[in-house]
Parts: sequence; structure tokens; C-alpha cells
Amino acid sequence: MQIRIRCFALLRELAVDREERSLPDGATVADAWTDLAARFPAVADHRPYVRAARNGAYTAWEAPLADGDEIAFLPPVSGGDLLTGLTDAPIDVAALEASASAPGHGAMVTFVGRARDHADDGRPVVELEYEVFAEMAERTLADLAADAAARWGVSVAMVHRVGVVPLGEAAVAIVTAAPHRAAAYEANRHLIEAIKERLPIWKRERFADGTEWKRPGA
Repeated sequence: MQIRIRCFALLRELAVDREERSLPDGATVADAWTDLAARFPAVADHRPYVRAARNGAYTAWEAPLADGDEIAFLPPVSGGDLLTGLTDAPIDVAALEASASAPGHGAMVTFVGRARDHADDGRPVVELEYEVFAEMAERTLADLAADAAARWGVSVAMVHRVGVVPLGEAAVAIVTAAPHRAAAYEANRHLIEAIKERLPIWKRERFADGTEWKRPGA
């Protein structure tokens, strides 16, 4: 059978961006990874940290493959009324707040994550760049927003920027609005932590002497 392979961020640099491969009938997602690692040994040690997606949704390693499947290998990643999405333009935080507001919402919490000019080790950062598996990320953002709306009864507006983000500009903005502050606070904190854990997006910090892919929350 024929399948398509996609890799992102560090895995793409160590292996391949995308390609088509022939695998035996009955092959699994794990077999596709084994095939990739056999041809690009540098990725092998990353296996414990990699998640796999099949046709745009996270999948188990033992899941069987079918002819025409698209398998993405994802390194660790650096939703009332719902507005979620990706953008390669500056994020309009005021517009997000307006979209989440309602007469019955007495509390609104806004989190903005901005591109900062230094790394955790103090090195000056020249530029930040975000790479994303767009189709999967958009679905994940929508799912996270829907989950938060159901659990806390909040309205959610949530946008993540992709591509190059100039220093000082917003990379992600999350707005939660609810009748009372506790729900708005709890939902907002949950969403930023869930984004760091589940969103297939990766941050590259560019320094004067090189670049570095960052893990979740870095």
C-alpha cells in the first residue's frame, strides 16, 4: 500500500518534509516510523517524545494503516461562543475580547503570550518562528475551546500566530469570558496549558550564532 509521510520542526530537519512510501499490507503506524528511522537514523532517539497523527487526528502507534493514509510525526509541541484559529498576521487582541463579550458576562480574562528578546539561559533572541501542522492545529484549537466552554460555561476566543513573530508582538492570545471570575480564570489557565501540551506547533528561537527548537512551555 502507498502512504504519505509528513514530519515537522526538528524531525523535518533530521529526516524529510513529506514523501510517499510503500509499506506491506497490515503495516502499522509504528512500522511507518521504523521505516523512517531506518533511512534517517538521526530521528531514532526522538521516538519516546514523538506523537503520531493519522489523517489529521492523533493516533496510537499500533493503529493499522490503509492505502492512501497520511501519517504525520510530531515532536513535542513548544476553545459558549467560540472563535479559534491560526494567523500569520498580528493578533488583534481587542477584537478577540469583543468577540467573547456578552451582556451576561461579568468577568473576562485575557492571556497574551509575546515573543521575548531572550532565552531562558539569557542568550539574546533575534527572532521567533512558529511552525504548525495547520489542519490538525485548527481542529485541536476548536476542540479545546469546545471542551472549556462545556466545562466552565465560558465564551472563548483563542488565536495562535504562525510564521515569523517579531519581538514584542503577540504569539498567542486567549480570551475567556463568563458570568463570574473563577470560571474565566480557570478556563483560561487550562487552555494555555492544554495548548502547550496538545497543539502541534513548534517554536524556533533564532540567535546570532544559530537556532534552537523549543519544547512545550519553553
